[in-house]
Amino acid sequence: MNEITQILEQIDEGNPSAAEALLPLVYDELRRVASEKLAQERPGQTLQATALVHEAWLRLVDVDYVQRWSSRRHFFGAAAEAMRRILVDKARRKNRNKHGAGFQRITIQLEEVPVAAGDSLLEALDEALHRFEQEDATACELVKLRYFAGLSLRDAGGALELAPRTADRLWAYARAWLLREVRRDATDSS
Repeated sequence: MNEITQILEQIDEGNPSAAEALLPLVYDELRRVASEKLAQERPGQTLQATALVHEAWLRLVDVDYVQRWSSRRHFFGAAAEAMRRILVDKARRKNRNKHGAGFQRITIQLEEVPVAAGDSLLEALDEALHRFEQEDATACELVKLRYFAGLSLRDAGGALELAPRTADRLWAYARAWLLREVRRDATDSS
């Protein structure tokens, strides 16, 4: 992690060779995180870890929008946000009728298969995160780093420069707040 911070500082100072050193260093870590995250998704997931990392990287290095990362925290926050946007966009796309959201799956024996609600849960979580960001931006960023970037609580707290006990407290608070909001959204939509 210290090496990443040094490279980000070199990039900010205008060192062109530093940008080349960042990709291999961050790519392997983002690939590992994406693999772990997608392994937790329900079976039948079509998005692969490599594709998720590539899409996130393309969003991070968009040539039309020059980004400068002031710290490791800023960079990983941007990476977590990019991965979150990709997963949410994919969930929204899958929930559109045009892409089969209203269809019911059947087996070869013509037995009905219930439609999984995982994508709608991701959409509800995204909406709750938008509200939570207004409530407590630091706690919201901790959630993004933990859930979407796959960082441990210790690493996410370190990236946000939080004391371990503060990170524990914010994580417990964030989980309870988001659970309440997602449940409220599910009740309201029923």
